[in-house]
Amino acid sequence: MEFEELKSALFVRSSFGMKLGLERMREALRLLGDPHRGYPVLHVAGTNGKGSTCAFAEASLRAAGLRTGLYTSPHLVHFCERIRVGGTPISEERAAGSFEEIVRRVPWALDPDGLTFFEFATAMAFLEFTRSGIEVAVVEVGLGGRLDATNVVEPTACAVASLGLDHQQWLGPTLADVAAEKAGIFKPGAPAVSAGQPRAAAAILQRRADDLQIPLWRPGREYRFESRMDRDFCYQGPTGFCVRPRRPLALGGSHQRANGALCCALVEAAASRGLDVLPSHLEEGLVGARWHGRLETVAHDPLVLVDGAHNGHAARALSRSLPQIVRGRPLHLVVAAMEDKDLPALLGPLVPLARTLHLCAVNSPRAADPRVLAAASARADARIHPSAAVALEAARAAAGADGVVLCCGSLYLAAEIGAALAKRAPALMPSERL
Repeated sequence: MEFEELKSALFVRSSFGMKLGLERMREALRLLGDPHRGYPVLHVAGTNGKGSTCAFAEASLRAAGLRTGLYTSPHLVHFCERIRVGGTPISEERAAGSFEEIVRRVPWALDPDGLTFFEFATAMAFLEFTRSGIEVAVVEVGLGGRLDATNVVEPTACAVASLGLDHQQWLGPTLADVAAEKAGIFKPGAPAVSAGQPRAAAAILQRRADDLQIPLWRPGREYRFESRMDRDFCYQGPTGFCVRPRRPLALGGSHQRANGALCCALVEAAASRGLDVLPSHLEEGLVGARWHGRLETVAHDPLVLVDGAHNGHAARALSRSLPQIVRGRPLHLVVAAMEDKDLPALLGPLVPLARTLHLCAVNSPRAADPRVLAAASARADARIHPSAAVALEAARAAAGADGVVLCCGSLYLAAEIGAALAKRAPALMPSERL
């Protein structure tokens, strides 16, 4: 099978919608020889920050000399970014081979009620990890946790990154509902760690950990870290891990300190169960991780930043990090978002900071109409553009040499901004529909 054939066969599965539940995954993996077993797994859920936490953790494990697998979603530009071995995305040939093997060994996989897009991708990751002989995997939850396709794993340790309201049609209307779904990744015998959480969410996570009789490490209690940006980052954990990188964290923004600390706690918890990782490996991983689209500088003169903030919780965290980066310079905002997001919550923390506001739609069936974005922004001077490339050009012109351009609202926008700056057409990679 060629990769173009894989795209045609795989991405059409996204039109079948989301089917939460583990029965199909467990049966498919059984037919594949249970490729999700045989190596330790660090499992990471959360609303915001889980991808960055995974990137920090995988880089740290690689620094320890371990052959790593990393499974994340969504992809920024190319599907193969979701499945990495040793820090490198798998090849199109390997992806096509894994897909073909699943279709051959799971006879019902392509039936209308067979595997969904995300289930296929998850099974492909596990299959590739086994075929590549990895020694440890870092697996990011797709949506929720309890019924997510990744929740077939039996983790060595697991983490819950910062929680907020998102995907409420699937996870429930309150933070307590969201926390209950995320806590579904907790398993007997596997220590859990958590970022700082709102009180209601923290209580739900703790109750689930108590029910399973597993430890739950929380910041300010079992582990501590330096959150102030004017001081060097450091981490102190409950089993004696002390992490003091000699350089700043690889990912910018004050919120990344919480993600970095969560990574340290997760890896320390895994080390307590025998994973051969030291604090020095975390120090190397925290400064060497690479994770595109997270407050990333992509151009200068003017400074252009891209960030995947796509909900109110992430937008508030982003807004808190901006003053130290912008340093009084005028900010010009480019925004595209998905139609199922709480647009006023996304725009509210950021729009008041912007001198000019540029709105567009990305190439996705879920993209919000920029006119709807304009209404949600309550800015009469919001400018609507036909594409991300045109919006970026207008924002850069408005910024001149001294302003700052921030592009946010969706990782799909980050991908299109990257393509525009490279003066190439956006990758023709279909979008998944949730």
